[in-house]
Amino acid sequence: MTPSTPGTPGPPPQPPATPPKPTWDPFQPGRSHPWLRPTIRIRLTLLYGGMFLIAGMVLLAIIYLLAAQALKEGSHLPFRIIGVQDQTTSAVCSLPSRADGGELTTQELTAAVQQCMENQRQAALEALLNHSLLALLGLAVAAFAFGYVMAGRVLSPLERITRTAQRVAGSDLHRRIELDGPDDELKELADTFDQMLDRLDRAFTAQQRFVANASHELRTPLAINRTLLEVQLSDPDASPELVQLGKTLLATNERSEQLVEGLLLLARSENEIVDRKPVDLAEVASQAVEQARGEAQERGVELRGVRQPAYVQGSGVLLERVALNLVQNAVRYNVSREGWVSVDTRAQPGQAVLVVENTGPVVPAYEVDNLFEPFRRLRTERTGSDRGVGLGLSIVRSVVRAHGGAVTARPREEGGLVVRVTLPV
Repeated sequence: MTPSTPGTPGPPPQPPATPPKPTWDPFQPGRSHPWLRPTIRIRLTLLYGGMFLIAGMVLLAIIYLLAAQALKEGSHLPFRIIGVQDQTTSAVCSLPSRADGGELTTQELTAAVQQCMENQRQAALEALLNHSLLALLGLAVAAFAFGYVMAGRVLSPLERITRTAQRVAGSDLHRRIELDGPDDELKELADTFDQMLDRLDRAFTAQQRFVANASHELRTPLAINRTLLEVQLSDPDASPELVQLGKTLLATNERSEQLVEGLLLLARSENEIVDRKPVDLAEVASQAVEQARGEAQERGVELRGVRQPAYVQGSGVLLERVALNLVQNAVRYNVSREGWVSVDTRAQPGQAVLVVENTGPVVPAYEVDNLFEPFRRLRTERTGSDRGVGLGLSIVRSVVRAHGGAVTARPREEGGLVVRVTLPV
């Protein structure tokens, strides 16, 4: 600051500088030390280290007891001398005798005693080795059994995660692991998996809700259009051109209604079936055959097959739609002469099978999987024919998956397809 002259007001005082903000936030919780976290690595280290320590202590105690027993037995004198006569008390050694029947000298007796003691020590070592091997074998069996039990307890969270993932793979996104226990890597993995399932569940729910709402909103204008067209076509004074235009628009409107119904059914069939009832797959297939018989007669297609009783747990309405879609596709995508469709059902151990086979154009093997995609047909991706809206096989796959089953298709060498639906009993 510069000094001010007398009588002249000086510059205004500068405000004090703002103190620096503290770098430590008293409300922020302190971070725990990562090395104090009970991670799975630390737990496994302590577990297996403790197991080896306990096993070593037990083995050391067993060896100590066996060695003490061997030394006790080996310290006994293997013989006793009565006067000049010698008698051995051990089966591992015997004192020699002179040929002339005389007494043994001191050197001979000492050498004999040393040989007997050596034999006794060797026998004790062999007994110690045999007992140690038996103890080691028993301890190894106990260690493997204890390790198997402990490994099962350590891996039980992984088994729980795997079971939940298998249920989620069966289109049940409402399952959660909700793993409790120490805050280790397994719990972190389970929590991350639960968060991912939450996001997937919200995404699938939003998608299904959007499709359902859009389908419902489209139903009303389509119904109004159909009513207006039918009223116009019923007018006797309508010109032939107007009648032809009305019929074309009515067919287009009907096609749009089928598309909306297919989208709505596809959105509903993505979830796993909860309300299950016994359903005879043969009865469902027979109903589908009867509904498609009129169209088959118009196209000159023969319907045949053997439908044996095969009961499953599921929704009869959805399973009937599966059979109807397969039969209709087999009738529509067929040959014009001597065509046939075979619809068979049978029960197998643990499952029920529906097989729909038909004649028709040759289908390349690499295009079979694409037929189950929405709006996909053979050699085209657009829905510009009168054979359907391109959702039949997509609905079949969704409904079968919702029942926990599987659907496969393979081309016939002569032309046509063989579609096999397998459902759990």
